[in-house]
Amino acid sequence: MANELAGKRVAFLVAPEGTEQVELTEPWKAVQQAGGQPELVSISSGQIQAFNHLDKADTFPVDKVVTDVSPDDYDGLVLPGGVANPDFLRTDENAVRFVAGFFQKQKPVAAICHAPWTLIEADVVRGRRMTSWPSLQTDLRNAGANWVDEEVVVDSGFVTSRKPDDLPAFCGKLVEEIAEGKHRAQAKSA
Repeated sequence: MANELAGKRVAFLVAPEGTEQVELTEPWKAVQQAGGQPELVSISSGQIQAFNHLDKADTFPVDKVVTDVSPDDYDGLVLPGGVANPDFLRTDENAVRFVAGFFQKQKPVAAICHAPWTLIEADVVRGRRMTSWPSLQTDLRNAGANWVDEEVVVDSGFVTSRKPDDLPAFCGKLVEEIAEGKHRAQAKSA
């Protein structure tokens, strides 16, 4: 993973609190190690409070507010999990619109753990093969997704994984898909 992402900007969309820290920091490192430029995007400025499951962890500075950016500014999107994080995001219409825009623009999206809740709200999972934290499987199936219990699933530029244990596979595939660029089939569910 030396320079696959050289010159590529990758948005990491998170809520002000509730992000599972390792699901932010490990993909972030993978993007940097591949030569990409990650940017922390949130629904408000300042800092976000990450968590280690239910315990407060570190804070991270927000680079951009979602209302000030567009999918056109980025080559890919990463959605870390955490139970509260996607629940906050799915209630913010600007965040939901931002997520949907990546699918409309055929750009790679990677989501782990509980992050697919935001994807359901963006109405982009219909007909997609994907995985998530197991408790989301009914929600995803009801939204039209083909949910499977696998470490990492790739569906035309769309990468999903279940949990922190899956991070090595998740990080490898998200770098690969962002390096490949646009995927025409990515827009099929947008």
